[in-house]
Amino acid sequence: MPVPADDLPAAAGPGAPSPPPGLVVAAHFDEAPGYEIDRPRGSDSWLFTWTTAGGGLLRQGASEVRAGTGDLVVLAPGVPHGYAVAPGAPRWRFWWAHCQARPSWTPWLRPYGTDDGLYAVSRVPEALHPRVETAFWRLYADARRPGEAEEAPDGSGIAVAHGTTARELALCALEEAVLLTTAAARAPLPPPGLDERVRRVQALLAADPGAPHTVDSLAALVALSPSRLSHLFTEQTGQSPMRALREARLRHAARLLEGTGLPVERVAAASGFVSPFHFTRVFRARYGSPPGAYRDGMRATKDVPGKGP
Repeated sequence: MPVPADDLPAAAGPGAPSPPPGLVVAAHFDEAPGYEIDRPRGSDSWLFTWTTAGGGLLRQGASEVRAGTGDLVVLAPGVPHGYAVAPGAPRWRFWWAHCQARPSWTPWLRPYGTDDGLYAVSRVPEALHPRVETAFWRLYADARRPGEAEEAPDGSGIAVAHGTTARELALCALEEAVLLTTAAARAPLPPPGLDERVRRVQALLAADPGAPHTVDSLAALVALSPSRLSHLFTEQTGQSPMRALREARLRHAARLLEGTGLPVERVAAASGFVSPFHFTRVFRARYGSPPGAYRDGMRATKDVPGKGP
């Protein structure tokens, strides 16, 4: 049975909610069929999962992916999500970690993402699996650093890093796992069978996300009625054209913050957001930090030798 986790007070296990932002919470679970977590309001933190055996089914908004051995699946905050043992799988053995992602990870994950904030990094070479799992073991050990951490009292083995040193060491271990998998995985294949008109709309949104697109204007460009475009686009991509436009604008804004010194207000305007306040709110919900902090995090990472996208 699904576990409604939104109103519960502890970490992300059976019968528990997502943890508060700012902590690093981690564990290794080995679950049988019937295990399922449901968060209708999503999470305030990012969720990273690395499957070591069996299979899991993870959904985020309208996106869904089946995770097998050696797959890293990441769920961004602020979008309804859920996960369970995959149908037909005898079990799901996996590492998981809730945390605030470092801004430098976003460019690494972006090629594997959907517009709902689900990132599926699959087909990681098998030779790398032991090293990635070692990184998760180190993450877990650092999250349990004596004097700076605690374990859940229910015997679930969930570790919660409270101190700065424990938290930063755990994030460094997770960073290694993210970098190893995203650098080595083969690029995801494009979705098969998309209608050419849907592809053209996607290309238009990607090429100029800051333009004042509407369903009517996009439909006219591909010779469809607005209702037909909305139905076809949603049916084939799992999201409405306007939801896809918002995600394209957020990705564009992230790239501007990463690569330019434009003020946040100009980044918002260049990305198609009329209100800087609305932009800040939706950017924080999507990336886990407000635009200024996101940019500061990117700069701090690039200033450290050997770090950065």
